[in-house]
Amino acid sequence: MTDHVVNNLLSGNGSSAPWTRRGFLRSAAALSVAPVAPVVLATDPAVAAAELPDFPAEVGLYRSAYRNWVGEITADGLWACAPADADQVLSVVNWAWRHGRRVRPRGSSHGWSPLTIEAGTASDAPVLLVDTAPHLTGLALDSRSAVRASTGVTLEALLTFLEGHGLGLTASPAPGDLTLGGALAVDAHGTAVPAHGEERTAGHTFGSLSNLVLELTAVVWDADTGAYVLRTYTRDEADCAALLTHLGRALVTEVVLRVGADTNLRCVSRTDIPAGELFAAPGSGGRTFASFLDASGRAEAIWFAFTEFPWLKVWSVEPTRPPASRHVSSPYNYPFSDNVPTVVADLAGRIVSDAAWYLAPVLGNAQLTAAAAGLTATLSADIWGPSKNTLLYVRPTTLRETANGYAVLTSRAQVQRVVHEFTAFYRKRLAAYAALRRFPVNGTVEIRVTGLDRPADTELPGARPPLLSALRPSSEHPEWDTAVWLDVLTLPGTPHAEEFLRELERFLLRSYDGTDALARVEWSKGWAYTERAGWSDEEVLGTVIPGSFGEAVWGWAAGTFDRLDPHGVFGNAFLDRLFG
Repeated sequence: MTDHVVNNLLSGNGSSAPWTRRGFLRSAAALSVAPVAPVVLATDPAVAAAELPDFPAEVGLYRSAYRNWVGEITADGLWACAPADADQVLSVVNWAWRHGRRVRPRGSSHGWSPLTIEAGTASDAPVLLVDTAPHLTGLALDSRSAVRASTGVTLEALLTFLEGHGLGLTASPAPGDLTLGGALAVDAHGTAVPAHGEERTAGHTFGSLSNLVLELTAVVWDADTGAYVLRTYTRDEADCAALLTHLGRALVTEVVLRVGADTNLRCVSRTDIPAGELFAAPGSGGRTFASFLDASGRAEAIWFAFTEFPWLKVWSVEPTRPPASRHVSSPYNYPFSDNVPTVVADLAGRIVSDAAWYLAPVLGNAQLTAAAAGLTATLSADIWGPSKNTLLYVRPTTLRETANGYAVLTSRAQVQRVVHEFTAFYRKRLAAYAALRRFPVNGTVEIRVTGLDRPADTELPGARPPLLSALRPSSEHPEWDTAVWLDVLTLPGTPHAEEFLRELERFLLRSYDGTDALARVEWSKGWAYTERAGWSDEEVLGTVIPGSFGEAVWGWAAGTFDRLDPHGVFGNAFLDRLFG
């Protein structure tokens, strides 16, 4: 983009909506960050007793607002509680069953899809939020190679605990505020595959966090007693396979995770490789995304809209600190990303409050400039330390955007092909929209690569793969050993975003239909797009998603959920449609 065009955009040419201080203040409110802890509203005990009669006396009740990560799904004044332990959870669930209420476990609400609460849920809906983060936070070593964890514990707390015992994970999601229960419910993942010549070490996996589970305890229906009970399942049991990634269709209170020795990781960031080179067609040579995977196995590309130079992060296992690296003793080492720079906040605010969507190219370039300058200013372009300190890098204070998400299962040799085909289609369609003065994306494309969920990684005989993990291996294509994760982020409310994301989804589902590769949805993000909304396309919900796992596997999972929860206590109307 030329300086002339940028200046025209900044001056407001092409839009009738001028920038005003009042407009910025409105946008600042729209972009404000919700607190991590739920908003608790004062409750009259008499009102609670009248509306929720016979509720367990030992568990306090309160009214609470619900807000998902980006604020697109909200609900005010829902009844909520925070059980002190698993026994209190059980008491609450049995009360809910007897009184016709549905239980929705809530951790940090760091997600996009309507797996917890649907948009438009009324305050008088027969729903009870069960907050896990306040009290279900126990952590203990179960053995030298396993940790017992309650599901309300955050990933940062878990990784900090492991680090204190010389243990760690190969990869993890970037946000540390995720609760473990929420992460496992949606097969959360990081970015890592074996570098050339690298062997998996004991206690580690290149798949999702769900693939580390050795056993779990869940609230399930017991026909003999006629009530819900706490039951522990080991990884070799058939029912456990469904509960490993349950999408909110169950309530898990505790897990035992396989873990291994911690490693020191070096993370090098760079913004000097053009997208045309990084995402080039296979065989092009040069600094391709696949070449970095070959060298280190761990890479992520963050490509700001309408820019040419992605922010590339490359992790490598380094037992000792390289001379050029800065030793980091804590996580979140990109403050320019977690605390939105003024110029970026101003532009994002103007885009939202004044409907200045045409400023998307300016915002993209401002974000890239801020990242490149921030890496230098904070000495964070080359950092090294215990795994936690480079794996966790997203705080709740970052710019909140909506996101779609998919995993493409393929062979390691075809990763560059998938990356090239997707980015070429994305670039072409984004340019076509821009030519019509439509700017559906003002955020980023994010690309990560992981291995699949190999149950043998647990080193537990008979272990089963998670039924509904996007990383479940394909029995028909054993050569598919890798998943390419593709996300597109944009500010909520951006015009034409759903239409654009639908085109991307249709491209992925058409191109990777199970013949040469297979696309599956990323549960926590956006999918099943119509031209107006996500999670709404009936063909994707009813046919494509079940087909991507296989009708037998999908039916097995749905049947297990129905049998373990025949009264539908754990669920909502959206999950009823998905598994209907």
